[in-house]
Amino acid sequence: MNFLLYAMVMVTGLFGMGAVASMIMSRSSRVISKRVFNVLQGRQEPAASRNRGGLRRDLLKAAHWLSKRIDMANDPRLIERFDRAGIFSSSSRDLYLASRIAGPLSVILVGISIPALRSFWMVSLAAMFYLVPDLVLKYRIKSRREKIRLSVPDAVDLLVICVDAGLGMDQAMLRVAQELSKRHPEMHQELLRVNREQRAGKPRIDAWQSMALRTGVPEIEAFVNMLMQTERFVTPIARALSAFGDGIRQKRRQRAEELAAKTTVKIIFPLVLCIFPSVFVVLLGPPGITIARGLAAGPVSP
Repeated sequence: MNFLLYAMVMVTGLFGMGAVASMIMSRSSRVISKRVFNVLQGRQEPAASRNRGGLRRDLLKAAHWLSKRIDMANDPRLIERFDRAGIFSSSSRDLYLASRIAGPLSVILVGISIPALRSFWMVSLAAMFYLVPDLVLKYRIKSRREKIRLSVPDAVDLLVICVDAGLGMDQAMLRVAQELSKRHPEMHQELLRVNREQRAGKPRIDAWQSMALRTGVPEIEAFVNMLMQTERFVTPIARALSAFGDGIRQKRRQRAEELAAKTTVKIIFPLVLCIFPSVFVVLLGPPGITIARGLAAGPVSP
């Protein structure tokens, strides 16, 4: 009974910690995007919103202090992982590092009060609470990468339309970013970042390569390589984009056919584990009951 109770508390704590970390990191990224938008539009932030979230600010200050002590908030690999997850605020990195330190320590302090298997629970819970923030970050990276991959065909089609209409490549990418703000916010974010880097003086090819490295999506890497070749060899960009769009659609069709072919193998396990036992119970249950009753009644006297 005690083992079941501790297991339920552990699972509940892990899910709660993961949900809180994901919500805080997402909210921090949204707040920063909203502030940047307000600054670009020349708007003043309302006083009520500035005074809100005092507890959250104190929590972020404590996390910043702790991350400063361990001197890992500016780790290039950590910054690259947060960029791939679409989280660009330094406060989210501070919170990530603080949760990986404060979580296991708090669990160890709480685990002292557990009467049975104290060492086991302290070590296992501390290890799990240390891994939860990293698992949440990995999930965010994987989810964002998949969303960007699905948005590439739409972005390429819109680029073809914009280039055929007479827009330059930079203006076309900015226009596509505006059009994709609702349907594909991740691609919208990446294209706007490329535009801002170019405005800041970064060469166009370097900005495209940074997008490919940041996203880690094979379709984006192929798209950037195609743009680099057209830039280097001065080939018609509209024709190259059309050919690339056809190739992307062909790959999506082949991927869908591959997934459809795999379903025949994957469906075997649900059939064997869930459907076949039910069928056997329905078909063999009544005869089995009749046979069991007949055997229990004994031999029939002549």
